[in-house]
Amino acid sequence: MDDAVAGATDDAPAGQSRAGATHGRHPAQPEPASARDQIRACALRLFAERGVAGTSVRDIATCAGTSPANVLHHFGSKEGLRDAIDEEVARMFDLAAASPPEDLADALAAEQGSGSFAELLLSVVPPDSPVPAYVRRLLLDGGDAGRRLFRGWFQAARTMQEGLVAAGVAKEAADPDARTAFLLVNDLAMILLREHVADAIGTDPLTPEGAARWTADALDVYGNGAFNVPPSPA
Repeated sequence: MDDAVAGATDDAPAGQSRAGATHGRHPAQPEPASARDQIRACALRLFAERGVAGTSVRDIATCAGTSPANVLHHFGSKEGLRDAIDEEVARMFDLAAASPPEDLADALAAEQGSGSFAELLLSVVPPDSPVPAYVRRLLLDGGDAGRRLFRGWFQAARTMQEGLVAAGVAKEAADPDARTAFLLVNDLAMILLREHVADAIGTDPLTPEGAARWTADALDVYGNGAFNVPPSPA
């Protein structure tokens, strides 16, 4: 039984019963303030590696060095823990995407970035973070959490695109929703197809070197186009 441990208290160490925690000469000491963060970090890594369905509460507790009961004390259930991680990941992108359109326009003009969500990802997590792998699972699993995440990013990208149009950096599209979806999916390819892209071009696209290569070509395509379109017949 992974989601509960009979006889264990919320704050007792793994394997300690309620009697042992409360009837002894010295009551159990409260856990360090970082216990919740440690549980969440372990869950993020295991969910990214195995998926949510393939990870038990006991697995998370073992990784975090605590008891399954304490995991449930902090998050209520495995679903509650996943919701907390989803909120944290979404908040990372919300913070990174909060820059005014004028700042992004200046960066684009100076060829210091392409304004992609993959670049936003690199700005808030280190290259060895499990967040990209978790995001990939979330988006490809087809669940409500992935749909909510994509919808939130789509709305953020739509707002960003409107700001760039207003700043005179981006062209106004005949179909703004389709344009936003196209640009967003292009950006997310770095995350969803990370290993395949790395194998094809010889550089991990989520490392600074790989992101620089991707940005340089993205700016070239966005600014100059990828095709030579013949003039329309007179």
